[in-house]
Amino acid sequence: MAAITASMVAELRAKTDAPMMECKKALTEAGGDFDKAEELLRVKLGSKAGKAASRITAEGVVAAAVEGTTGAILEVNCETDFVTKNDSFLALAKAAAELIAKSNPADVTALGALPYSQDGFGPTLEDVRKGLVGKIGENMSFRRFKRYASGGKLASYLHGTRIGVIVEFDGDEVAAKDVAMHVAAMKPVSLSASDVPATLIEKERSVAALKAAESGKPADIVTKMVEGSVQKYLKEVSLLNQVFVKAADGKQTVEQYLKSTNTTVKGFTLYVVGEGIEKKVDDFAAEVAAQVAAAKGG
Repeated sequence: MAAITASMVAELRAKTDAPMMECKKALTEAGGDFDKAEELLRVKLGSKAGKAASRITAEGVVAAAVEGTTGAILEVNCETDFVTKNDSFLALAKAAAELIAKSNPADVTALGALPYSQDGFGPTLEDVRKGLVGKIGENMSFRRFKRYASGGKLASYLHGTRIGVIVEFDGDEVAAKDVAMHVAAMKPVSLSASDVPATLIEKERSVAALKAAESGKPADIVTKMVEGSVQKYLKEVSLLNQVFVKAADGKQTVEQYLKSTNTTVKGFTLYVVGEGIEKKVDDFAAEVAAQVAAAKGG
């Protein structure tokens, strides 16, 4: 039997993007035959994708696609930050955002059913996703998306690959892009104070009431303190009331800035990768020990 060297394993990994240990096993089983080893890895993709499907995907990227007045923003998740730099994964995210803008799928399931081929996988986007799960060795999923096609102008801003914003507007494009960047930095929860979800307001009111009650002041004063806290909160989390990040005087609000540029923002979508997903906290030392044990066993 041919000796399986580290350089052989590295070469097969570079060719297939499969995990190192899987490459070694495939080469061993194939007796050092590269073509056969690659074929063995492809055969294993389905089962590998199935095993990966249960793992948490809290990392990932945000992708956006804008063509005229039609656009989309999408979050695609994976398990580790390492995969967010993988060219195949990034190509999948970019293509999926473009497909959403073009084809208007109803949901993530419908998105997966759209025609698409990449890296030898297809004929649907879901088939490509499954194929890349097996090829790369990590679970990945399309988490959420928002499509715009109501005729308004669109501006997008991506802060790296982890934060993405689309703003729908009328008026000046430069101003809209500035506001999109502001949204990424300040993370408002709504366009105006009246749009802030009631659940968030009640949560803030409850916290404010507990703090005010500890002051020992009369009930009428406590009521005013609570209301003051809520109003302050509404200004802090609604886009139009926030102080614009580029304000020269440190006081100009986003609403005032937009008026000065004759621009109106109709709405926005902000995606932050992994927001709301409970991440798994791994014991790194234990993980390394497990990999070493598995290598010895193999």
